[in-house]
Amino acid sequence: MFLAKVIGNVVATQKSPEFNGMKLLLIQPYINKEKVLVASGSSVVAVDSVGAGIGECVMFTQGSSARLTHNTKQAPVDAVIVGIVDSVEVEGTTVAKP
Repeated sequence: MFLAKVIGNVVATQKSPEFNGMKLLLIQPYINKEKVLVASGSSVVAVDSVGAGIGECVMFTQGSSARLTHNTKQAPVDAVIVGIVDSVEVEGTTVAKP
């Protein structure tokens, strides 16, 4: 699993039928740099399985693990948001979320 910030919505009027009813979000993964979460500079489109919103810090998974949620079992999904993060602690220090 990875951490990311939700930075936008993705709207696709034409898509594979397996995606019908799925909310797509644009997320920007974080990296931990000296006990500070910083944006990696890349972005990923992920299926939202938890009701996340723009600006929230989320946990997501990629690859074959992304197809293991109830909503994504039959869809060609590469990334899915699986949790909304309340706090992150690294070596006893609470890390600020950008």
